[in-house]
Amino acid sequence: MKQRFYKYEGAGNDFVVIDGRTGGFIPGRERVAFLCDRRRGIGADGLMILGHDPEQQFRMRYFNADGGESTMCGNGGRCIALFAEHLGIGGATKRFTGIDGVHEARMLEVEGDRGEVALGMIDVPEIDRHDGYCFLNTGSPHYVEFVEDVRSVDVCSRGAAVRWGEPFAAGGGTNVNFVERVGDGHIRVRTFERGVEDETLACGTGATASALATALLSGSPVRRYRVDVEGGTLFVAFESADGSSFSHVVLTGPAKKVFEGEIDLKI
Repeated sequence: MKQRFYKYEGAGNDFVVIDGRTGGFIPGRERVAFLCDRRRGIGADGLMILGHDPEQQFRMRYFNADGGESTMCGNGGRCIALFAEHLGIGGATKRFTGIDGVHEARMLEVEGDRGEVALGMIDVPEIDRHDGYCFLNTGSPHYVEFVEDVRSVDVCSRGAAVRWGEPFAAGGGTNVNFVERVGDGHIRVRTFERGVEDETLACGTGATASALATALLSGSPVRRYRVDVEGGTLFVAFESADGSSFSHVVLTGPAKKVFEGEIDLKI
C-alpha cells in the first residue's frame, strides 16, 4: 500500500505529516515508528495527522517518534498550520483542535514552502516550584532547570535520568529543559524530549515552558522572550498580571515544507 506523505520542519524539529481527511491511514504504533525511523523510514521527531473536526477548520493528532500518540507539540502546531495553508484550508488565521484544546494560528508570512507562524498556546495558571527546578504544563509536561552554561550540559544522559526518574516516571515521564539566561528577555534552551528519547533541535512547548519559568523566577516585567534553541530562534509572548499565572501565550517561529512523496507501508 502506497502512502502519500509530507515532510515539514520548524526550527529543526521535523515531522511526517499525513492528510487524514480522506481516511485510509491507520496510525498503529509500529507503523508510526517505522515512518519516523531515520534509517528505515522517512525520518522525523514525530508524525502528525490533519483530520476533520466538527467545529474547527481541522484537527491535529500528534504521535512521537516511538509511535505513541502524545500531547501537544508547539513546533508541530506551526507546521500543521502551514500544511493547512498549502492545502487551501482557512485564511490568514486558522483554528484547529489539538489534544489540549483549540488553538489559533496566525500566518504572519508565507512565501512558497516557508512561513512564519504565531501559534496560540494554552493558558498556564500555575507553575510548580521545587528545589532546583520548575514543573509546568504548556500542552505537554515540562521540567525546567536553570544552568550556567547550557552548552556544557550532557542533555541526553541528564535528560533521560530526569525523564525516567521520580517523581515523573509514574505519570508517563516528562520532557526536560536546560535553560541559560543570556539577558533580560533572552534565554538559550536545550531539550530532551520523551517519546523521541533524545535531544531535539527545538521543542515548542519546551521553549514556552522555559520562557514562562524564567519570567516567574526572575520577576522581570518582560513579556516577550527570545528563545535560542539548537535549530534556530523562537519567540514566546504572554500576559501576566501577577507574574505567576500566564495567559494569551503565543509561540512564534518558522515552519517549512521540506519535501513530499510516497512510501510503501509494509507495517
